[in-house]
Amino acid sequence: MTKQHSGRWADTTLRYGYVSRILHWLMAAMIFWQFLGMTLRAILGRTPLVAFFVKWHPIVGSTLLILILVRLAWYWFNRYNRPSAIPPVSTAHTNPGINWAKLGHWALYALMLVIPLLGITRLYGSGRGFAPFGIEIFAETGQEIEWTIALADALHGELAWTLFVLILGHILMVYIHEKYQNDGTLKRMAGRIKR
Repeated sequence: MTKQHSGRWADTTLRYGYVSRILHWLMAAMIFWQFLGMTLRAILGRTPLVAFFVKWHPIVGSTLLILILVRLAWYWFNRYNRPSAIPPVSTAHTNPGINWAKLGHWALYALMLVIPLLGITRLYGSGRGFAPFGIEIFAETGQEIEWTIALADALHGELAWTLFVLILGHILMVYIHEKYQNDGTLKRMAGRIKR
């Protein structure tokens, strides 16, 4: 592998490398899958199609948990060699001491960690056991732990819809940057450098 080619995998000051981009878009697709399934459940109720999404929901969720941990580790190793922060669209009415873009990104990361953890907590509390892809995470006990189920029931769905709102805000801000500032925000994650 040439130095030039290997450099494409890591982040640079101009763009995100292959690893960051693959993680970003793969997780985006999986999160879309999760929301699609839960939206169909809310609209259609119990149907074979919804049952298919529900069956895969904990498996996709636990995979997302692993990917966000990998993504955070990759961020840490590349923290000094990443594209510089995009300036806010307008700072006229905001506190210049607060980096709202960075705060929003960390809120996204936090929710992507907490939401699947709550889902796994509910599974554990149900006593059903969990073995995604044949790998046993915890065995079936048949005994319910009420407080874990209650905690997940209270927060898992609500935080998921909070994540959905933040994702919409994230997409909106990328659109605003691309449309009105033309600063290459999307190109950094798409891999195309603005000339």
